[in-house]
Amino acid sequence: MQPEQIQVTTFGHPRHQEDGDYWWFDPAPVPRDLTLDPETQLALSNADAALGRLSGVGGMLREPRLLMRPYAVREALASARIEGTQASLTDVFQAEASRTPTRERDIAEVSAHVDALERGFEIASEQLSVKVLCEVHRILMEPDRATKPGESIRSDPVWLGSPTQRPETAIFVPPVGDALNRALADWEDYLENPPRVPALIRAALLHYQFLTIHPFVDGNGRTGRMLVLLFLRQQEILSVPLLYVSPYFANRRREYYDRLQAVRERGEIQQWLQFFLTAVAAQADDGVLRSRELLGLRERYRAELAGTRSRAIEVVETLFMNPIVTSSLIRKQLGVTNQGALNLIRSLASRGWLTELGVHGKGGGTLWLANEVFAAIAGDESGA
Repeated sequence: MQPEQIQVTTFGHPRHQEDGDYWWFDPAPVPRDLTLDPETQLALSNADAALGRLSGVGGMLREPRLLMRPYAVREALASARIEGTQASLTDVFQAEASRTPTRERDIAEVSAHVDALERGFEIASEQLSVKVLCEVHRILMEPDRATKPGESIRSDPVWLGSPTQRPETAIFVPPVGDALNRALADWEDYLENPPRVPALIRAALLHYQFLTIHPFVDGNGRTGRMLVLLFLRQQEILSVPLLYVSPYFANRRREYYDRLQAVRERGEIQQWLQFFLTAVAAQADDGVLRSRELLGLRERYRAELAGTRSRAIEVVETLFMNPIVTSSLIRKQLGVTNQGALNLIRSLASRGWLTELGVHGKGGGTLWLANEVFAAIAGDESGA
């Protein structure tokens, strides 16, 4: 990182590290008073309206947890892909359905992300703090053997985008030492003692500042994107996590990073806010569409099974949490025999609701895919 990169010092200053002979970024406090330009106000209005529509769909769910798991998987997968994970949606659902420990690092990372998100969403209804994010981060990083048990806020410098793995050639070097601790204390003060600023603007600022501080050695991006959902939960804007912003960022990965860096270098906060708010609006509308598709499928399946004495309707409920199942999974969940579970699966397959995928892994069971449910969850990623 070079000091001349920082053209506007509104959001931080370059500092020289004498003992390492490199420059790093010292972030300014999170702005407590921020005037929104007309374009940002319009983006905020659109995002608020889209979140209102999504909240309305969430209120229609008799069993909100029915859709929580697939949405969490979608968010986790997209967030991990921004960091380079190559797992597909099918890979993750297959691993969950087979209920066998996976040695595939990418899949394990996504599964840990889902666990961290669900745990964080549970806690965030009561509190949100640096301590909570450290707990979420610990769960998130469990598959990473390089992370020491109990490791939390970093004590060593990190840097981003260096072709030579040296801080002096990096695109960005986050704060170090006392500056890191001061910035993190200010970040938490902003979280706990907020100014009179719209919640979505605060979410955008908290996300930007968290990634700028970069408090962990690894996993900052995934934790920072999770933070958006946890913050909206804490603000009682999301009662059910049906919003997943990471797919938008993943599809625009270069622009996402550039917008964050442009705030640090040129003070382009309005452009970052507009990008963030557009992401929220787009993903909230996508969440509405996807939820309605899933609810429509569920009601159609239930209607077609109405009047039957079969327990197939219980299998249907399982499909909306994971559209890939095995007879072993159904046997355990319903407490039926192996043959009974297989009969139930075949009864749904005869209706065209399940398709045999084949055997998963050495000595594994046969996997069955609910094509329509998977397509509704995956959207543009149906072929992933």
